[in-house]
Amino acid sequence: MSNRNRGDVLTSQADLPADTLDEVFDDAPSTGELELEDRASLRRVAGLSTELSDITEVENRQLRLERVVLVGVWTEGTAAQSEASLEELARLAETAGSTVLEGLVQRRNRPDPATYVGSGKVRELADVVVATGADTVICDGELSPGQLRQLEDKLNIKVVDRTALILDIFAQHARSKEGKAQVELAQLQYLIPRLRGWGDTLSRQAGGRAGSNGGVGLRGPGETKLEIDRRRISKRVAKLRREISAMDTIRETKRGRRMANDVPSVAIVGYTNAGKSSLLNAVTDAGVLVEDALFATLDPTTRRSVTPDGRAYTLTDTVGFVRHLPHQLVDAFRSTLDEAADADLLLHVVDGSDPAPEEQVQAVRTVLAEIGSKRSESLPPELIVINKADAADAVSLARLRHLLPDAHVVSARTQEGVEKLVAAIADRLPRPETLVDVLVPYARGELVARTHSEGEVLTEDHTADGTRMCARVHADLAGALEPYRTAADSAAEPAS
Repeated sequence: MSNRNRGDVLTSQADLPADTLDEVFDDAPSTGELELEDRASLRRVAGLSTELSDITEVENRQLRLERVVLVGVWTEGTAAQSEASLEELARLAETAGSTVLEGLVQRRNRPDPATYVGSGKVRELADVVVATGADTVICDGELSPGQLRQLEDKLNIKVVDRTALILDIFAQHARSKEGKAQVELAQLQYLIPRLRGWGDTLSRQAGGRAGSNGGVGLRGPGETKLEIDRRRISKRVAKLRREISAMDTIRETKRGRRMANDVPSVAIVGYTNAGKSSLLNAVTDAGVLVEDALFATLDPTTRRSVTPDGRAYTLTDTVGFVRHLPHQLVDAFRSTLDEAADADLLLHVVDGSDPAPEEQVQAVRTVLAEIGSKRSESLPPELIVINKADAADAVSLARLRHLLPDAHVVSARTQEGVEKLVAAIADRLPRPETLVDVLVPYARGELVARTHSEGEVLTEDHTADGTRMCARVHADLAGALEPYRTAADSAAEPAS
């Protein structure tokens, strides 16, 4: 477009009435909508072959999932719980961009130490793979290196466990530099113990006496490919740890600045896809990405909000949890999860439309307890929020109200119950501890503004000499207001 055309466009927009311009900008997509469109445009392309010529090559073990078969081992709980776990694995696989063809479950006391499932189930699994044309098998558990190698040898296709699948989803959805570094660190920590035994290509050093392993010309000092890979990964892990540590310092500085300003903080936690980002948008109009998919949010988002009585606080959307969350992720996302541990209030969001919401609550509390134990600190108070009330049936909501009597039922999509939730958040936030009665001159209007934004104004009256206020404020603001305390307020203080 030429400069003249650009000017014409600008002139035409300037000539538009104000209400028309408001409609134009109201229809503009939000940041979350743009990110959702960008993510949808980068989905995996169906129909591309992922058959590996040599599945033992570590360099080729990228998770390009297409047509997958799921397999799980039912060791405890009910049949319904086992099926729910496999259904969740199917949603994880679909989020990663694959098509689920079949799912198998075997009832065992414990997974088979050699192949995860028994030899008979391995043969049945091989027949299903051939019949469906699958190129990947996903196991509902974390496989040992030996189990992984045995299954790939017997099935002759790529085998992926639940941990690798979750790591792959995280790698797809991470957007910030910190998020990408944390995911890569978790992937490398997962990969290191699985380097050994991934085929003969990992042992390229002959060694030994003459006549063995290739004989003359193939002996002598050097490194095996396994040793080279381990050394390279170790260097990369060390570099990532340094980078994440530097990012932690920046995050700690920002968090410390908010704490120094005595701004209360609220962290939204909960199971993945429970509607945490939708709730953040409903309360603060943040416009962050909302997607009906597991682990749509990996990078924490902090927004400012105000209570009905005028007190400012921050609301942070954190990464979602899941049953059997890989410990590598808990360690890698430590700085992100610290946002929840350092908050003044935890907003625990539960999916009211889920068939087993109480299991989601237990899974989230398990991860939070692990974070608290490693920090040797008590966790903040918790406020349960049952979301998606518009999609849940009345019987399920009644059961949840009985199980979680102090919970608030809301629908972030329809705004039902959000206003009451905001009032409940205001009641739970810590209040300023110092009560002051001051007469502030009109020349110090900035102190009046700070009192309104940082404190809790109980009474306010405009007199000829200035603004008379009775308020609760934090210690630093109380010090700034000290010269303007009234005689009645000074007399009320106990003598030192």
